[in-house]
Amino acid sequence: MSITVRQATIHDLDLIAPLFDAYRVFYGQAPDIAASARFLRERFQHHESVVMLAIDEEGEGVGFVQLYPFFTSVRLARLYLLNDLFVAAKARRRGVGAALMHEAMDYARAIGAAGMTLTTAHTNLPAQRLYESLGWTHDQEFREYAIRF
Repeated sequence: MSITVRQATIHDLDLIAPLFDAYRVFYGQAPDIAASARFLRERFQHHESVVMLAIDEEGEGVGFVQLYPFFTSVRLARLYLLNDLFVAAKARRRGVGAALMHEAMDYARAIGAAGMTLTTAHTNLPAQRLYESLGWTHDQEFREYAIRF
């Protein structure tokens, strides 16, 4: 499978929305492509995220990664939260996830970000293996907390 990975734009919504919806379904949400497209459109319109898109030789979207910017006060720098990574079932185990991760990391480095962070499910062992193979490490210094509303 030959793929191209590039930064997506709002004009790619038709390619990204079904992938984003499938990603949400993977994490237990009800399918809703219209809501997924609306959410992505808002992120693009407000410049609130960066999406890298993997496209196969037929021009079909086969994966994406979504980055959200945030900042570190201590280091006085921008960071990126790699919040979403998804590869369509037909494209898995073909290097698509790694290609998306490389593109995301290259992007963050190119704009001068101080680093990236991500959170994944304890049970998502395939993703953990991918991250670790690319040099990501499990944080041993800080404990992450969350509150949900």
